[in-house]
Amino acid sequence: MTARLVLLGPPGAGKGTQAARLAEKLGVPAISTGDIFRANIKGGTELGKKVQAITASGALVPDELTNDLVRDRLAQADTADGFLLDGYPRNVAQVAALDEILGERAVDLAVEITADPDVVVGRLLKRAEIEGREDDTEDVIRHRLDVYAEQTAPISAVYAERGLLVQVDGIGDVDEVTERLLAAIGPATR
Repeated sequence: MTARLVLLGPPGAGKGTQAARLAEKLGVPAISTGDIFRANIKGGTELGKKVQAITASGALVPDELTNDLVRDRLAQADTADGFLLDGYPRNVAQVAALDEILGERAVDLAVEITADPDVVVGRLLKRAEIEGREDDTEDVIRHRLDVYAEQTAPISAVYAERGLLVQVDGIGDVDEVTERLLAAIGPATR
């Protein structure tokens, strides 16, 4: 079974949890750009040094550097039978870069985990309380959801135009959501 998947979803929709579960079930690596950044920084690579300098100043990692990191990661042997990208692409320019990186064998499917904003806010407020994230207030969380919606709507539209977008409700029991996702992904992995 091979699958080249992009996983989209707002903060608090359970994307990280589901990415790990789906990757295990599908036998492909879950690739998070945040994890790539941290691994390169920890490994002291040239790309990692650049990322560290940028993030230390509080700036966002530019698309070109993010694309280079993803290109490098997708060239590794464990992605030969597929992968699940979590957190990339984040904008339409990165969709085009991913198309270029992958060449003729592009993404099989973009899976968007949807969630009611009020439920997500509740989840994130609870997580903030448990983890002591004092800066995760309701206003901050709602702003992050608005930013996500603005940035992701165009990405979803690109994949929808290509007939490659499926949306799955991310609210409910973790196992139920995993089963919904597997059912939606199934046709793309055959």
